[in-house]
Amino acid sequence: MGRFSGIQPSNEHTSIELTGTDRPGLLSEVSAVLAYLKCNVVNVELWTHNTRAGAVIHVTDEATGLPINDPQRLSRIKELLCNVLRGNNRSRGASATVSFGYTRTERRLHQMMFADRDYERGDQGCIIDNLRPHVTVMDCTEKDYSVVTIRCRDRPKLLFDTVCTLTDMQYVVFHANVDAETPEGYQEYYIRHLDGCPVNSEAERQRLVQCLQAAIGRRVSEGLKLELCATDRVGLLSDVTRLFRENSLSLTRAEVTTRGGKAINTFYVCGASGHPVDEKTIDHIRSVIGQTILKVKHNSACLNSAPKESSTKFLFSNLFRSRSLCTFGLVRSHS
Repeated sequence: MGRFSGIQPSNEHTSIELTGTDRPGLLSEVSAVLAYLKCNVVNVELWTHNTRAGAVIHVTDEATGLPINDPQRLSRIKELLCNVLRGNNRSRGASATVSFGYTRTERRLHQMMFADRDYERGDQGCIIDNLRPHVTVMDCTEKDYSVVTIRCRDRPKLLFDTVCTLTDMQYVVFHANVDAETPEGYQEYYIRHLDGCPVNSEAERQRLVQCLQAAIGRRVSEGLKLELCATDRVGLLSDVTRLFRENSLSLTRAEVTTRGGKAINTFYVCGASGHPVDEKTIDHIRSVIGQTILKVKHNSACLNSAPKESSTKFLFSNLFRSRSLCTFGLVRSHS
């Protein structure tokens, strides 16, 4: 990641927002820095798309369990995280801001990655053809609307993702038709810009198509899904993601939550260069963490059953021992 977007204090935690260039092991490095700075990670939502990554991380003070509000400490956190985010890519700048207020995490991630222009970076050719969103923008001259149609594989929160993006791009939805009764979702929106004008140039049309495709692609769950449930403790995320990194696994998405003293985490992982995960690698990681603690949920197609023995051994004898402490009205109605 090459840009540090900001830190948002709240009454329960301090919210850290990150965007930038994705790379293997990034969440591991970020969580290690937070552990070093005595920050307890409460929740994480991480998305990757088009070689870009966005994350919202909620942290508290390790000792008190309270939000971190001290300006000098926040400055130190930003400084060290900026160094991690830059990595070896010194040609890309890093920035940090402090802002206030609360926005739903998923909505905020869309806003962050849209601002980071992830829709114009990389090659979406990596998306499997039957998952590629088909988006068109046409003119409805008799009503002075633009008509947006979307066809793609249906999934949870697809409507949320597309309406958020239209709203963030300052379009008003006047009418909509949605069909989710088949595996292929269909959405149709009649829109105008906030100034009352429809889409009026080919450049704007192409940008709208790209942004909607990106919004859909950000939440596509690529890779092997792993679920972890363990007694929460400070440094848990750092230890788990380090184990992934040392076994050459890359994270494509992550959802980390804590509830009632339990860490409930979902990770989507792939092997080096996006290849399927070696089955023996997963078996090894589960033997270290615990077979009942880390479970493989799907997808067998993401597992490579022609394994080779891992040459690295890991000693985490206390990895999961508890030590206390440580997560729409967007469519306007018009007649």
